[in-house]
Amino acid sequence: MELLFALDALSAPEYGIVCAVAVVAMLYASVGHAGATGYIAVLTLAGMAPIEVRPTALVLNVIVAAIGSVQFFRAGHFRWSLFAPLAAGSIPCAMLGGSLPLQPRTIELVVALVLFGVAVQLLIPQKLPREPEPNSDSDLKSFHKGFFQIFSSWKMTLVAAGIGLLSGCTGVGGGVFLTPILIALRKAPIKTIAAVTAPFILVNSLAGLAGSILGDQRVPPLAPTFMIAAILGGAIGSSLGATRLSAMAIRRLLAVVLGIASFKLFGHF
Repeated sequence: MELLFALDALSAPEYGIVCAVAVVAMLYASVGHAGATGYIAVLTLAGMAPIEVRPTALVLNVIVAAIGSVQFFRAGHFRWSLFAPLAAGSIPCAMLGGSLPLQPRTIELVVALVLFGVAVQLLIPQKLPREPEPNSDSDLKSFHKGFFQIFSSWKMTLVAAGIGLLSGCTGVGGGVFLTPILIALRKAPIKTIAAVTAPFILVNSLAGLAGSILGDQRVPPLAPTFMIAAILGGAIGSSLGATRLSAMAIRRLLAVVLGIASFKLFGHF
């Protein structure tokens, strides 16, 4: 009932923002991501202050990434041995990045560069390897294997640390950086990469959000409404699995939105 009253109080532009958040969540969830760069683009285009954009995007990221993590884990594509070294490097650095007291103009510049880079990356066709049968490495019994992989995969841990720091600073989960790296290195098939990326985004977003809270940053009053929109969009997108819209069409659409947002931010300088 309180939600209905809250929706009744929304203005037409606010309704548009809520709908855009739901669409972004649906599109990103359909391709295995949580959508932070999309949320940042939407909220930036809507005129939200940069200091509010970062924690808000992280909250929405946590929700959609959690949905994707559960589904990929149940499907048997998750691998502890690949996830553990990445999480070990990214979590503390994401918390550090989220707590850094960056100036609004610094945040705008970093976010603009990230959005532009992701937009370009989305337009580049990627040749993906064929999928094997789901493996049993998602079983909890393999957790010890992933733990010891932290020490034998120190290079990936260092890469993840850099991704975590950038993620915390900008308010993204890091999936847009991790996925192309894992694909380029051919670390795993695409479904396994997606299955590892979703929880990677989840833990990074949680760490970055914790850092934002410690840094005394706050989410706007509309955040609960955005959260509900993200839940609905994420659930629909992950269930559809991009069956009604080609992956390339989604990538091009997202690239246009991110590009517009990045140029808007660049225009502030």
